[in-house]
Amino acid sequence: MTHPIRLSDYTPPSHLIEETALHFALHPTATRVKSRIRFRPNPAQPGADLCLDGEGLTLISASINGAPLTVQPDEAGLTLPVRLLPEGPFTFEAEVEINPQENTALDGLYISKGMYCTQCEAEGFRKITFYPDRPDVMAPFRVTIEGEQPVLLSNGNPVAQSPGRAEWHDPHPKPSYLFALVAGDLVATRDRFTTASGRAVDLAIWVREGDEGRTGFAMEALKRSMAWDEAVYGREYDLDQFNIVAVDDFNMGAMENKGLNIFNSKFVLASPETATDTDYDNIERIVAHEYFHNWTGNRITCRDWFQLSLKEGLTVYRDQQYMADQRGAAVKRIGDVLTLRARQFREDAGPLAHPVRPEEYVEINNFYTATVYEKGAELIRMLAILVGAEGYRRALDLYFERHDGQACTIEDWLKVFEDATGRDLSQFKLWYQQAGTPRVHVREEWNGANFRLILRQEVPPTPGQPEKKPMLIPVAMGLIGADGAEMLSTHVMGHDREEISIRFEGLKARPVPSLLRGFSAPVELVHEPQPGALAHLVAHDTDPFARWEAGRQLALATAQAVILHGAAPDPAWLDALAPILGDESLDPSFRALMLRLPNDETLAAHLAGRGHVPDPDAIHEARATLQRALAARHEGALRKLVATLAPAAPYSPDAASAGRRALRLAALALLSRLDGGKLAGDIHAGADNMTESLGALAALIEAGRGDAALAAFLERWRHDRLVLDKWFTLQSSLAPPERAPELTAQLAEHPDFDWTNPNRFRALFGGLASNHAGFHRADGAGYGLMADWLIRLDARNPQAAARISAAFDSWQRYDATRQRHASAALERIAGHERLSRDMGEMVARMLGEAGKA
Repeated sequence: MTHPIRLSDYTPPSHLIEETALHFALHPTATRVKSRIRFRPNPAQPGADLCLDGEGLTLISASINGAPLTVQPDEAGLTLPVRLLPEGPFTFEAEVEINPQENTALDGLYISKGMYCTQCEAEGFRKITFYPDRPDVMAPFRVTIEGEQPVLLSNGNPVAQSPGRAEWHDPHPKPSYLFALVAGDLVATRDRFTTASGRAVDLAIWVREGDEGRTGFAMEALKRSMAWDEAVYGREYDLDQFNIVAVDDFNMGAMENKGLNIFNSKFVLASPETATDTDYDNIERIVAHEYFHNWTGNRITCRDWFQLSLKEGLTVYRDQQYMADQRGAAVKRIGDVLTLRARQFREDAGPLAHPVRPEEYVEINNFYTATVYEKGAELIRMLAILVGAEGYRRALDLYFERHDGQACTIEDWLKVFEDATGRDLSQFKLWYQQAGTPRVHVREEWNGANFRLILRQEVPPTPGQPEKKPMLIPVAMGLIGADGAEMLSTHVMGHDREEISIRFEGLKARPVPSLLRGFSAPVELVHEPQPGALAHLVAHDTDPFARWEAGRQLALATAQAVILHGAAPDPAWLDALAPILGDESLDPSFRALMLRLPNDETLAAHLAGRGHVPDPDAIHEARATLQRALAARHEGALRKLVATLAPAAPYSPDAASAGRRALRLAALALLSRLDGGKLAGDIHAGADNMTESLGALAALIEAGRGDAALAAFLERWRHDRLVLDKWFTLQSSLAPPERAPELTAQLAEHPDFDWTNPNRFRALFGGLASNHAGFHRADGAGYGLMADWLIRLDARNPQAAARISAAFDSWQRYDATRQRHASAALERIAGHERLSRDMGEMVARMLGEAGKA
């Protein structure tokens, strides 16, 4: 049994570090690492042993102030008893040997296709040398690398370089999780950025030879991010160099190591022929996110891993702000909410629910979640709403001034807002402490002249938290009149009690409330609007999110009636979209979102949230029915969109061009339900960019006409690893439910399926998990196949396997037969004799046995 680590057990480190010096002699199977660490006792924790974390290290030698040590490490590391430690500062030295080639878990130092690289967050540094591997121990680093590789990189600024040797110095104190090393045969795309104060920064993006032609967009995104952070937050970059390295084998999206960001290749490399608009969007967002970490994560980090959202939630909010400025605020907000609901609301509704700041964990890698990231960002957004733009800026300026160079807590974060604005945020802190998605029940009262809204909040029980306290929920609202005019512009109510009400007097006609404008809080509204109210909001609401949300709720209500009662699609929903389709003054991206039906998983969650047992097959069929009805009702307008939005200029990834392609492909997907994919075949054959090629290919597959196009796609792109990932995902995600597990199993035997590469594994099995009716097939074949491969992957890469295992997190919402199959698959995983700590915790939580993890 693995004992959990608890927030309540936190103790300060026994010693702090004045400087860390590392020397690497690289070798594929026998890398030698020498460390020289200058310690000093921590007055906050006197008289304690010095615990140095270490895993899988062969200790060659160790000494204190030159005197050899005879203490031997155990499986957790090296403990130096206080009796062996000098009373004042001292120097600890050690030499260890590690085997990067055998490090298949991809944390610590490992080799990816001949390139040495590191991933140290959260606890990978302990696989490199003995060290207090915790975020509240910060130090400047000096690093020397010796190796045969022509490029040798580490954090900070270069000190000296010669063939086979490089020295780097990072003057800014950092925790060990931000350490990075890369060594390989790489080429660079170079540029330069001049900061607001006039200092030149050398920029480089390092890739394998042959990939350098696909780095231009990432470089421009980096420069835009640097300029934006100066303009909006007043934050300049603080080193002479900023390096990005693209790595093929990487468990995460990217890592913000100080001055040396390491990226999954898919979030760096792009060209019109190989990358979609979504890829370009992700590259810009993730480049910005990792750069913004330089201040919110690196210069100021978290005291312990329970405070992870302090850096991740804040930095996600910052990248959302940035992307709103780059790509359009309304569409960006809707996209963020779609992501939040698909990932985080689902997390909150199941056995993996946890607070933004968890109270305990077994394996911290399992808490890099949508709750910590996306919900954490929503908390920052709510704070900004509550204190206003000027108050938010004052608080952030104070945060940087007060805590630069420190490892901080959520309490430190909230205190700067209290001090900068004078607000008491003790109730708001509950957002960090309570799991679950709050529900806000809305009731309307109208007496002919006065209108009253009654809001009642509840926070549903979650694992370990059966009872909750009322939260402070900012509810942005407006009122729309019967004539479509706005009667009340956006007003924010602080919903801070179990029930509140707001009254509007002397009205000539009953208004339609526009609620939760801008999605002002991560809550679920439970509201039965008046007949025709949603269509009225679709036509007239001045808030883009609320307008889209009204259309979304109309679609969900229509789908529910079709699924549960076999009803015909609601004409009110079909008709409400007509003005949107024809309104060329609207952003094409917004119109595309209005056409986009809720996916199968969203429909299942909607039904489960209203007390129904979702039937994946019925949901799948109903969604196709709705698409056909929508296409038939608006066929003329849809065909006009496909024709008029045909590309008239070379591909550009800018927001306006991407919006036109999104609307065209949304129209094409609907039309393919009528013509069997004929138009999609024509567009796929003539496409000159990956966005349209892939979008049309998806429509062909759904129409049952994709086999020949898939074969041609494979032939053309077999040697491009990132494009080939798309080929695998398309098939497993869009396969008919009756064939999805079997087709996925066949693809897993394909010669191009490299299951050891995280991107390729996610492409195939993440695709299966997103195929709602296929994965949740009644015979349990999807569950069984997923369990087989998770067991296999867990033995090699526990972190990657544990994350994909979350595909099972909603198993309890389905019927008894599916539950029986899903629980059997989870039990089989749990019973595996060599199960990792990562997977063991995830499966135990999903089975409701967290105490046994």
